[in-house]
Amino acid sequence: MNPCSCLRLGVLFLSLLAPATISVGAAPTQTPPPNILLIVGDDMGYADVGFHGCKDIPTPNLDALAAAGVRFTSGYVSGPYCSPTRAGLLTGKYQQRFGHEFNPTGSDGLPVTETTLADRLKAAGYATGLVGKWHLGFQPKMHPQQRGFTEFYGFLGGEHSYFDSTSIQRDTTPVKEMDYTTDAFGREAVAFIQRHKENPWFLYLAFNAVHTPMHATADRLAKFPGIADKQRRTYAAMMIAMDEAIGHVRQTLAQTGQETNTLICFISDNGGPTMKGVTVNGASNLPLRGSKRTTLEGGIRVPFVVAWPGHLKPGVFYSPAIQLDLHVTALAAAGVEVKPEWQLDGVNLLPFLTGEKTGAPHDALYWRLGQQMAIRAGDYKLVRHDQNADTQTGVQQQPVTAAKLYDLRRDIGETNDLAAAQPEKLRELQTRWNKWNATLATPLWGQSSTPPGNRNGKKPGAGFKRKTRQANSK
Repeated sequence: MNPCSCLRLGVLFLSLLAPATISVGAAPTQTPPPNILLIVGDDMGYADVGFHGCKDIPTPNLDALAAAGVRFTSGYVSGPYCSPTRAGLLTGKYQQRFGHEFNPTGSDGLPVTETTLADRLKAAGYATGLVGKWHLGFQPKMHPQQRGFTEFYGFLGGEHSYFDSTSIQRDTTPVKEMDYTTDAFGREAVAFIQRHKENPWFLYLAFNAVHTPMHATADRLAKFPGIADKQRRTYAAMMIAMDEAIGHVRQTLAQTGQETNTLICFISDNGGPTMKGVTVNGASNLPLRGSKRTTLEGGIRVPFVVAWPGHLKPGVFYSPAIQLDLHVTALAAAGVEVKPEWQLDGVNLLPFLTGEKTGAPHDALYWRLGQQMAIRAGDYKLVRHDQNADTQTGVQQQPVTAAKLYDLRRDIGETNDLAAAQPEKLRELQTRWNKWNATLATPLWGQSSTPPGNRNGKKPGAGFKRKTRQANSK
């Protein structure tokens, strides 16, 4: 049994409850504009944080952040892959609307027609910085400093050695020496916060931990003699490195008097990779079923925290939310008006967290990754997912399953398929998903995106300017 399989009964019970609002304090003020800190972990397992009940990996700083903020029991990302989730986060839109459905390769990347959160906050007078992983394009026109970030320290690709400085840049200049990426990213984040303490700032702190390759420092590995599995032990050492870096960042906020004027959001970019046939890292997604690369809960439901000390009272939020919401929430906190022509899919979460609004932020959430799909509306979820998650054969590119229907309130592990028992509910959700799917773009790269149930092959939706591969390669 995985070491984190025995999650606290209370945590599991809370995650199954019907949506509810939390008890909160006064509504956030807009003077002065708050700092915005978005922290993203990479390929984290849902079970691998203390605030979800993990026992073998201590995460005291993440637990303290969750205790000081609002923990989302149904916090999602819009894709089970690294780059698409980041494209959605930075644009506030379902990434499939502009063709960024799969991880980019070669000259591909976030279309330059899209506006980022950094663009919008920079225009509002914010200092903007990215520390860590970009994974949204190698082309000069796609470089972070061309996408709204004034400062950049990190790497452009999807993964990187933790000990080798090759491909690490400060702005556009190669970094010659580096000790360990997680430690370096923590220090750079601290320096950015100290440097800009007199003015509002936006920092996107995107760790590559705990993505492969599995690299850890010897002193941290030595802290886990009780974990027999070498891969899990390395994963644990990588997790505590990220946790320590986050602790240093929060300590700096407190020491510089910025703690109560900083909105902090934390997510993983997708679930942990646990499926045979793909590269795994030792993560656990329990009690969720499925893995990174699937539209099951294990691929898309992630640790999700929003904290704003002095403005949002700590609590638990049960209604489904998605990382697209963090884009709009950050704009709202900064006092930036969201214009209708931006066509954002995210929702400002602040009124729901302050009690100004009740109920769920979304009527439904949607997913598409090639032949895989899902929709969650209320407690019900309709899903077609990679059959490798079931067969565990280790053979990639298997066809997707037939449509399956789950009641997540009663069945968080997606084990009791209700498709045959509730065909009307299945048809209702399929119809809603088809309507959403008809608005999406044809992927700019990657696999076919004509899922079962909608075989018409839609072209890019209204307002989307289709860019050819030739244009992308310039």
